Amino acid sequence: MITVPLSHNRSLHINTIPLVMGILNATPDSFFLESRVEPGTDAVARARAMVAAGADLLDVGGESSRPGSDYVDADEEIARVVPVIRAIRAFSDIPISIDTRKLAVAREAVAAGADMINDISALRDDPDLAPFAAERGLPVVLMHMRGTPRTMQQNPHYGDVVTEVLAELSAMADAAMAAGVARDRIIIDPGIGFGKRLQDNLVLLRSIERFTATGFPVLIGASRKSFIGALAAAEGSQPRPPEERLAGTLAVHLHAAAAGAHILRVHDVAETVQALRVSGALERAVVQPAAGGAA
Repeated sequence: MITVPLSHNRSLHINTIPLVMGILNATPDSFFLESRVEPGTDAVARARAMVAAGADLLDVGGESSRPGSDYVDADEEIARVVPVIRAIRAFSDIPISIDTRKLAVAREAVAAGADMINDISALRDDPDLAPFAAERGLPVVLMHMRGTPRTMQQNPHYGDVVTEVLAELSAMADAAMAAGVARDRIIIDPGIGFGKRLQDNLVLLRSIERFTATGFPVLIGASRKSFIGALAAAEGSQPRPPEERLAGTLAVHLHAAAAGAHILRVHDVAETVQALRVSGALERAVVQPAAGGAA
């Protein structure tokens, strides 16, 4: 079992089945419409449903990171996420991750009740974010991305995608630790869909064991992403839209779980939890030898 200390004297305990992180996007432009929530009753209802369905933690974000998306001002991001975090805290003590790359947003989110930081820039965009995480003892998710959400899909190229992503994540983790973040509070994310070609995503997902071998917990965020839509489409047809990618997403989640991923960041909590429970039961089932033998 892996234990990741959180703020507020709590911890994430990761056993053999990966933890399920439910996505709550307090944004008007996230790529999957059903993941968007408005502060107030909408956010509360969605969060309650995720908790009831078996989510282990929730990830609240106020800035879309879909390809081509624009930077959001910190004040606007705060106005989007803080009411959602406060609303969740009013009914649940479930661990909450704030999906941001800005110190100002992280500070207000933590004050409202967030426990950890999920940063798509791996603490590089805001130089003050790593010292803040270190001072507060906050876990951080370091995600691999080249460029920014606006530019990341403009002709990405790798010679050996796994080796290069591993090396860059290792350097990011070293930088975080040099800033004071404890090793046991670092989670790594290979950044599926962030500056990656379809084949890059597949190779990274086939190589999860190389990421878990680093000793850091590994988060996989592949839910309903465009590469799944491309793979699910019939030959010669257009990629399936986000609304038609659930089955493909569950296939990726089960593969990632079998490969040892520690956290799955998902839009569909109930379906993912059910798939993991059934798959886990199948793996644990004991097959008795057949009675008797050959004549």
